[in-house]
Amino acid sequence: MSASKMPTPQPAERVGAAPRNKVVDRPADEPDFRTLFHAWLESHRASLVDSLQRLARQPIGSFFTCLVMAVALSLPMGLSLLLDNVERLGGSWQRAAQISLFLEMSAGERDGQALREQIAAMDDVAEAEWISREQALEEFQQLSGLGQALKELPENPLPGVVLVTPKEVDKAKLEALRQRLAELPRVEQAQLDLVWVERLTAILKLGDRFVFGLSLLLILALLLVIGNTIRLHIENRRAEIEVIKLVGGTDGYVRRPFLYMGALYGFGAGVFAWLLLAFGLDWLNHAVVRLSGLYGSDFALGGVPSSDGLSLLLGAVLLGYIGAWLAVARHLNELAPR
Repeated sequence: MSASKMPTPQPAERVGAAPRNKVVDRPADEPDFRTLFHAWLESHRASLVDSLQRLARQPIGSFFTCLVMAVALSLPMGLSLLLDNVERLGGSWQRAAQISLFLEMSAGERDGQALREQIAAMDDVAEAEWISREQALEEFQQLSGLGQALKELPENPLPGVVLVTPKEVDKAKLEALRQRLAELPRVEQAQLDLVWVERLTAILKLGDRFVFGLSLLLILALLLVIGNTIRLHIENRRAEIEVIKLVGGTDGYVRRPFLYMGALYGFGAGVFAWLLLAFGLDWLNHAVVRLSGLYGSDFALGGVPSSDGLSLLLGAVLLGYIGAWLAVARHLNELAPR
């Protein structure tokens, strides 16, 4: 019986030899990540350049589309800036809601100054001013025009007053502050005009709600404008898009140039809206300065802050992008080759 021939072990199969790692070769036609990334960047660059060129070939139409969007953007932002400028008159609003503390007739200068310092140290008090009995009588004589009649009085009938300016114009907080001040020693009466405070709060809330509602309506109008504009571009390129999808173009590839176009419309609208707001506030500021000068004030409207301008620009680009995406998503199924 003949012995069977044993196979010769390979080097990697011998006892004690380390196993050799198998190298899996990537298929020659599979691109690496760097190549794919550069192709992705090139596709986006080509879409952006193509969108810019198409807008440049229709300068008048592109300009008026951006201008319409800019007007819609500038209206709510302009009203919001006007409200912010009005709120800058915080000192005037607070003085309109001052709490007047009428002291006892027996309270002297030292009592009034001590009470003023005590009140000024409170957390919810912005300022406290002491008006002595003599100052109150002098001011009343000047404002009333009854100076000669008041001089005939045997004694000064006016008490000393501490004018308290609160930090916040809020009805509940003001009423709580008034009650606390009324319990202080030497205070005869604490008076607050809550009716004016309620009117002021209602006006500010009305302005905020009006701006919010107007913003929603104009955002919807912007989406409709950009959506209709992109729809016209889609119809003009229907044959081209059908050919692209026929040769295997993806929905993302078809959608990309229109998204860039919507973002470019938004960017142009944001720039125009920023300029409109800057020039509009500057034009309006001349009349505001003259009016405030008649009241002895140096109040003037502020311009468009850089943060608000950048937020406006970013919001316009985002709205243009969203409007284009909605328009393309709606019509993408209709672009299949027939």
